[in-house]
Amino acid sequence: MKKETLIEIILGTIGGLTFALGMCMCLIPEWNLFTAGVVIAIIGALILLAIIPIHKKANPSKNHKPINWKNVGFVVIGIIGALVMGYGMTRIMTGNPTQIDYIIGIAVGIVGIIVCILNYPIYKYLVDKN
Repeated sequence: MKKETLIEIILGTIGGLTFALGMCMCLIPEWNLFTAGVVIAIIGALILLAIIPIHKKANPSKNHKPINWKNVGFVVIGIIGALVMGYGMTRIMTGNPTQIDYIIGIAVGIVGIIVCILNYPIYKYLVDKN
């Protein structure tokens, strides 16, 4: 294993955990850490983005194509769907949820799941159409 590959794995793990912790801090109201959660999630995202130049430097022989913004858009839509689903789950699982919390949490979670499920078929349709 090359040194750069190990660095990519370590940065991916640290960045993913930092991003996830920031999202938990944002979405769990009992913690009262929304602002700090946003900052930590942004730091995690920046750590994850730092992997790109390391990968390009470690693999100069690969033909690095320009960024396909359609793919980036679909990844962002998938992330948004996962966050919406996570918000629905935290609405149900934290504190003492009322019946309204259950209804809202399940409805929002289902919307997030639908966004995640429909993301790939729409992507595949648009790619095949072109």
